[in-house]
Amino acid sequence: MLKALPPLPFHRLPVASSKRQHSLFLSNAKMSTNPAPICPKFIPAEGGGNINSTSKFEGIRFSLVSYNILAQVYVRSALYPHSPSACLKWKNRSDAVLTVLKSFGADFLCLQELDNEDFYKGNMETEGYSSLYIQRSGQKRDGCGIFYKISCAELLVEDRIYYNELVNSIKDGSSCGDDQNNTLAGGNNDSDLKSSSWSKKDSRDHGDLNDPYVRLKRDCVGIMAAFRLKGPFDHVVIVATTHLYWDPELADVKLAQAKYLSSRLAEFRTQVSDRYDCVPSVIVAGDFNSVPGDKVYQYLTLRCPKSATLVECIEEYPIPLCSVHASTRGEPRFTNCTPDFTDTLDYIFFSPSDRIKPVSILELPDADSPSVVGCLPNYYHPSDHIPIGAEFEITKD
Repeated sequence: MLKALPPLPFHRLPVASSKRQHSLFLSNAKMSTNPAPICPKFIPAEGGGNINSTSKFEGIRFSLVSYNILAQVYVRSALYPHSPSACLKWKNRSDAVLTVLKSFGADFLCLQELDNEDFYKGNMETEGYSSLYIQRSGQKRDGCGIFYKISCAELLVEDRIYYNELVNSIKDGSSCGDDQNNTLAGGNNDSDLKSSSWSKKDSRDHGDLNDPYVRLKRDCVGIMAAFRLKGPFDHVVIVATTHLYWDPELADVKLAQAKYLSSRLAEFRTQVSDRYDCVPSVIVAGDFNSVPGDKVYQYLTLRCPKSATLVECIEEYPIPLCSVHASTRGEPRFTNCTPDFTDTLDYIFFSPSDRIKPVSILELPDADSPSVVGCLPNYYHPSDHIPIGAEFEITKD
């Protein structure tokens, strides 16, 4: 069972102290021809409840999982020397990832580091999913995707986010550009994020990082879409997924991306609301490459101060969000697990209201679980991230 634990600014798993335990665990795996990946289940969000309760619920219930599946283009034994070589091979990893994705039965899947998109699209179509995909800018071969069950949701409209557009906001001298310039001038001394294998996977572009045009061009993307949920009454939900830049020395860039994401989401929500005459819920999930408490996290979840006017709140924080885990059992102790870095980078945020609430979350491994000792990926977790998920209930007005 999940334990309610406080978030930690940095946590390193006890690799050395648990060496014997980890060796026994892997030995058991090698005895099997096809070691099975772990498929976590949904558990009550608040604890002590029963997600399969027979009590009658007359609203809409749907589930969403977010998972950085680790793009195969980044998988090389030199980058993951701690991982068994067999579990890094495409055939083994792709089979394991598919097994995990299918096991959720989720209505929405938000995936990051999605490459070989045609492979996943074809296989998930047989499970009743349709999908949306955006590839990273430049020469990057991975991207973000939203898979949704046709039986659960009807796609209304979609839009894409290219964070390289931040460069244009500086060129045209817009207020957004001024805000980003102020952010970029603020330095990078707030980030607790440590360098990880990402520094090997995605080296910085050549150029002067003091030049905001160079600094902001990180080829990161996001995608958002509005869906009409199928249920006893009409309700529209906006689902978005993104993958912010990784580098701890460019924390200012990540904050600029978070502000741009928030601004674009607010614009999209207004357009959807006007076009479909509705008040849509908003869910944003992904790999934010930011630990709990840093500036990106604070900005996305910050409540507007009581002293501020409504206009000031909208300008500074265009769309209020709340973390699913922070509002229930507390942020996970980790969602990314490598020898150099183990901490929480992945989140599911939602727009709080009286109509929507998380009722269950995906079970997470304990820090001392044999399946994560020795770090990821391994036979039991095919990515260096673990999936996070939530089930939501929506009530009628």
